Amino acid sequence: MSAAPPIALTGGTGFVGQAVLDEAARRGLRVRALARRAMPPREGVEWIRGDLHDDAALADLVAGAGGVLHIAGVVNAPDKAGFHAGNVVGTANMLRAAKGLDAARFVAVSSLSARAPHLSDYGASKRAAEELVEASGLDWTLIRPPAIYGPRDTEMFELFRAARLGVVPMPPAGRASVIHADDLARLLLDALGAEAEWQGAVFEPDDGRPGGWPHGELARAIGEAVGRRVWAPAMPAALVKAAARIDRLLRGDKARLTPDRARYMIHPDWVADPARSVPAFLWQPRIATPEGLAQTARWYAQQGWFGRGGSGT
Repeated sequence: MSAAPPIALTGGTGFVGQAVLDEAARRGLRVRALARRAMPPREGVEWIRGDLHDDAALADLVAGAGGVLHIAGVVNAPDKAGFHAGNVVGTANMLRAAKGLDAARFVAVSSLSARAPHLSDYGASKRAAEELVEASGLDWTLIRPPAIYGPRDTEMFELFRAARLGVVPMPPAGRASVIHADDLARLLLDALGAEAEWQGAVFEPDDGRPGGWPHGELARAIGEAVGRRVWAPAMPAALVKAAARIDRLLRGDKARLTPDRARYMIHPDWVADPARSVPAFLWQPRIATPEGLAQTARWYAQQGWFGRGGSGT
């Protein structure tokens, strides 16, 4: 293991965080990771029990760390207060703890939604968190990923499951960028480096496909990944909003398609801004999306996530 100081990591138990831990292990890096619950031992990882509202745990997390990688946040909440507590207050607490480090690098994961905070409470909370980072006085970098996919992901999994049935309903006509979690993990660890280009930068990475993916093309690519030719109807905005209201009625605070998420989904342009791309000499994506989608579909199948329904790989 490297003798370098450990990386302080939040969100290490989540989808992206697990990919970061895998990449850190490949690099021989030590990680100190925050977790709400007891976690099984993992070589190179020191688990710190607590959350973003536990000042003592955050102090333990950053003590002696060489930098902070802040991934944790709330992507779905029943109301504005939930997003504020998880994304704004949580980031403020993490920044306060990080200021105790000497010459700390602070890399925070935001979202493309922060570009349009008026569209959703989620986007507004991510933009507010960005503003805290930018005003912190720390040596910071902000990463705004587009849609993230890969093994362990539960969000885009729904599209894979639908593709096995041959129909993938998509939002209204538009385009979106995507990125594989492993490519994002490499980027996040690279961003902890000391190169001047990382400092005070807001980057929007993607899979390298200019102009992103039209919604229908992305659905058909997922279909190919599971061995099916799919129909990908573009749902009218009104239908997406109605579906969100129904999900809220049926599942309450556990709804996955919330009205807030619906407002985000129907926006036609979630393509990474080329002007905010990561300089190629610092980082480049390695995983072409068709290859990554096929790999992800195989992982879902191997883990039994598809169950007995559908067909394909």
